[in-house]
Amino acid sequence: MTFVTSLVPHLKALHISMLLLWCGGLFALPLMLARQDPAIGQSDYSRIRQATHYAYTFGITPAAVLAIASGTALIFLRDLFVTWIFAKLVFVAMLVIFHVWIGYVLVAVAEREGEHRAPRPALPLIVLMVSILAVLSLVLAKPELGELPVPGWLREPRGHPLPFDVPRR
Repeated sequence: MTFVTSLVPHLKALHISMLLLWCGGLFALPLMLARQDPAIGQSDYSRIRQATHYAYTFGITPAAVLAIASGTALIFLRDLFVTWIFAKLVFVAMLVIFHVWIGYVLVAVAEREGEHRAPRPALPLIVLMVSILAVLSLVLAKPELGELPVPGWLREPRGHPLPFDVPRR
């Protein structure tokens, strides 16, 4: 066993633990944002606003970065260039888009002037649940999806030179 292959179990543990933190935080933040109402009192409103800000900035975002980095390393270390992993990455991209959207809502509700209300959490949580269940289904089933449906002209060389100079070693 080489040093690199001995890293795989540790990277898997890091990846799974960071995914749990990231996805758990993505579930919690829409619920916390829905509770942000200036009518609840300034001290409670301030406490919820700080909790959502710090959770997003110092907990959920670093967990997302570590989950994606360790997952990327696992793809290359395990040589997982199969179709189901690319389908999984589409749903991981949906999680990233959801993460960015939550950050946008957090800033809009807490830091911008004017009256901003967080959206009701039901629809965002359904979108999040679909993404997470799709990732889990693909990872656990590892289905044989065949080839990616791409046009034939992308699969065969055309015999044309590249439109730029390729550096030589």
